[in-house]
Amino acid sequence: MNRRHCATAAITLVCALALLTSTGQASAAPVPEPSSSVAPGGPPQRYSNAELEKVRAQIETLYRKAGAATDAYNLAEEQTKKQSGEIVKLAKAIVDGQARIAELKDRVGAQAREQYRNGGLPPGAQLALSSDPKLFLDGINQIRQGQQASKSLLAELNQTQQDLETYTQDASANWEKLEANRVKQAKAKKKINAQIKAAEKLESQLEKKERDRLRQLERDAADAAQTAWLSSGAIKDVSGEASEAGAAAVAFATAQIGKPYVWGAEGPGSYDCSGLTSQAWLAAKRPIPRTSQEQWRLLPRIDIQDMRPGDLIIYHADASHVGMYVGDGAIVHAPRPGRNVTLAGAGSMKILGVVRPDK
Repeated sequence: MNRRHCATAAITLVCALALLTSTGQASAAPVPEPSSSVAPGGPPQRYSNAELEKVRAQIETLYRKAGAATDAYNLAEEQTKKQSGEIVKLAKAIVDGQARIAELKDRVGAQAREQYRNGGLPPGAQLALSSDPKLFLDGINQIRQGQQASKSLLAELNQTQQDLETYTQDASANWEKLEANRVKQAKAKKKINAQIKAAEKLESQLEKKERDRLRQLERDAADAAQTAWLSSGAIKDVSGEASEAGAAAVAFATAQIGKPYVWGAEGPGSYDCSGLTSQAWLAAKRPIPRTSQEQWRLLPRIDIQDMRPGDLIIYHADASHVGMYVGDGAIVHAPRPGRNVTLAGAGSMKILGVVRPDK
């Protein structure tokens, strides 16, 4: 039994490694071999700070790639919801169109049956054969009205049939988009999980004390970046006050501090980075795009010197992360898997730019 268990575990491990290497971006370099350095006044360390710094950089890269894949997943999910809604509306339009066509055909049939009951003669011929001059004169106007009604009826029937064909074609096109977005979601989900597993695998190879040191290195790197950013004078003249909507968005976002990061989540118990910012502005009654990349692409951009609390700071060259500026050089954001919504230095990551949802 133990042999079978070991064999199963070995197969599982091989499959997991194959998955990581097959995704390309998800494969991670192994943890460097320990150098057993000695810290002054402390016990021997398996890894030097330089070696742990390499591990930190690898883990950060993997989580950044997971963040980019999360944006792709969220966008595909948003488009899938939109396509599903369009298909539902088109399906209703098709049903209504079919019912309208059936009704119009019944009316055309009724006209045909009425003509048959009158001996198959058109109304004009019937009046021409009438010996009653008054009936002839009174009927001319009715004939004209009837002819116009028939033309309108046939025109509406023809237009409804054309509309029905258009609805059907649109529904087919939206279905194809829906399926394409589902494929995108599945691929993005696979990438996300692979990147996260690779990062977790790297960290799991470290002992607890080393993981604590790694966390400290993360804090040190963020502090150094924030200090350099502040020292550059980037926000020396930043003094804008939050708008009413911006203050509401900040209040919502800061109330989520301590809740875990979960990719694809938009509350109420957990969030990813853009899930937090989009829900915060939704709470302020200003709906914005769901993903950080779409927020960067579609929202008005402003200069850092002009930013105020509630504005969104977009990070990294691929716009794969976002945080909300809360003032005093700080942001509230959902950092990455394994972390909670928190306050951080606005300059602790590479800033791409700033956008304002209520400009």
